[in-house]
Amino acid sequence: MTDIVKKMKIVCLGDSITYGFPFGPRVSWVAMLDQALDAEVINQGINGNTTTDMLRRFERSVLKYNPTHVIIMGGINDVICGESFDRISWNLLEMIEKAKEAGIEVILGLPTAVDEPYWEKLIIRIRQWMLDYAAEHQLKVINFAAAFYDENGKVRSDLLLADGGHPDTTGYQAMFEQIDLSIFK
Repeated sequence: MTDIVKKMKIVCLGDSITYGFPFGPRVSWVAMLDQALDAEVINQGINGNTTTDMLRRFERSVLKYNPTHVIIMGGINDVICGESFDRISWNLLEMIEKAKEAGIEVILGLPTAVDEPYWEKLIIRIRQWMLDYAAEHQLKVINFAAAFYDENGKVRSDLLLADGGHPDTTGYQAMFEQIDLSIFK
């Protein structure tokens, strides 16, 4: 009997920064990942989504595709909307658990930088929680945020649109360059 090898299928779950706003999915880091891997890569980024929205649609946006992997990235819209840290971390935990129960390998995408000091401070706490959780539970992480800091730890606004939150086309390329493709082996 021969083993049937399941083709890799990756769902990228997130908000506008996963979608590729304002340029559209063709310019997103997800499209670049799709070009780089021999896999089906599905963009499930929806503009304006919070982690609550992502959790609410997890069944139809992730589980229905029966993927081998899911990259979960969110939290910025939650912070902007004033959501609590506890709610954000709980939503992320719920999504991680749902994926694990379905046998899907979870990869956490750290939220990108925002050129607004108060919001960035709150997002840093979310990133740190994600890193700590991933280390404790042996999950893989893509540090998308690293692309948006210079060597002095300052936010690289040159990679962001005038809104200070969405990457420009160079920013999306820089995000893709943070992905170590070997994590999909």
